[in-house]
Amino acid sequence: MIDVDEVAKVVESYLEQNASEHQRLAPLLASLTRRTAITDRSTFTGHLTCSAILIDPAWRVLHIRHNTLGRWLRPGGHVEASDVSLLDAALREVEEETGIAAGVPRPIHDLLPLDIDVHPIPANPAKDEPDHQHFDLRYAFTVPGTPAVRLQAEEVNAAEWLPVEQVEPSVVRDKLLLLR
Repeated sequence: MIDVDEVAKVVESYLEQNASEHQRLAPLLASLTRRTAITDRSTFTGHLTCSAILIDPAWRVLHIRHNTLGRWLRPGGHVEASDVSLLDAALREVEEETGIAAGVPRPIHDLLPLDIDVHPIPANPAKDEPDHQHFDLRYAFTVPGTPAVRLQAEEVNAAEWLPVEQVEPSVVRDKLLLLR
């Protein structure tokens, strides 16, 4: 299980390399300071998610269309009690949502996410969830070739490999272009 101290260490290391992002991550930093249970998805002041930015050899990034949100996103989701690390949480979500085995993607960095984002999630009456925030740790991976995708129909309804130049938000696109 991932604890708040582990998350705090990752965020601290991330901010050492991305000092200009302190303000953007203020809600996450406040939750870490208060030692809020951000690894518990029922913490509606904000909780942790991990996403995977999968990059194929042609520098395209896998996007999936999320059923509930109706948006194109990278594979990702909530941290679970069985996850042994943040990176493993991102890989588990890749396998669940796309069918790409967790052993296929290779992390660009073993410990640090490429990006961390705080974004609002609308209420979901079907799950009895109010509006809340996700603290999303976005890990970058390379994949050999372009792996076949097998969608998890309950959560995802389409997949597409987009050129890195088309990746949104721009903060992620800019960081990816620096890796090239």
